Amino acid sequence: MGTVILLRHARSDANGSGVLAGRTPHVDLDDTGRGQAVDLVGRLAGVELAGIVRSPLLRCAETLEPLARARGIDPVVDDGLCEVDYGDWTGRSLTELQEEPQWRVVQARPSAARFPGGEGLSHVQHRAVEAVRSHDSRFGAEGGDSAVWLLCSHGDVIKSILADALGMHLDLFQRLVVDPGSLSVVRYTELRPFVLRINDTGAGVSDFVADSAATGSDAAVGGGAGASTADAE
Repeated sequence: MGTVILLRHARSDANGSGVLAGRTPHVDLDDTGRGQAVDLVGRLAGVELAGIVRSPLLRCAETLEPLARARGIDPVVDDGLCEVDYGDWTGRSLTELQEEPQWRVVQARPSAARFPGGEGLSHVQHRAVEAVRSHDSRFGAEGGDSAVWLLCSHGDVIKSILADALGMHLDLFQRLVVDPGSLSVVRYTELRPFVLRINDTGAGVSDFVADSAATGSDAAVGGGAGASTADAE
């Protein structure tokens, strides 16, 4: 089993406009998002990637293009990591959707939420977790426990994966924040996942990834020693 870096796609035109893009085709990155995509190459410098897996949507492909070109890696496309099918809500403004009765269900009890004409969030979590664990097993079998790989998907999809890794009920996943262009890190073991970072929008994650293979399935008693002074400089 290995370590996965969960990347939410960079900021898109829809993110900037307050519209729920969902699976709308041809949603491009905006200028900020294109900058985030270029910056990703530096943020992951020093991290050896066993592979890259992504959602089939254009904004994920555009986010990964500079990194994939720099690394010479052809990303694997997995429909299990696609954006939520928001059905009839797709393309509508978030301000307008807040007036819908189902909005409160999405906020307070997402496990019971099913989007009109679309899919339920419990189904989203099931397909996303199945996908991430399947790919992690494959990369771990090929590269050992030190294997690190990158997954690029969407906000609610990544939040559902993190909720599973944290042992959180899906009804609590709205407490998690996953911004466009952010990196989260999970190391899977036979006994439990370890969530190493959430919603990182800073310089990089190489320090956390480098330490991720240092222990097995056991948690550090007392919380662990943390980074040394030298590591922090």
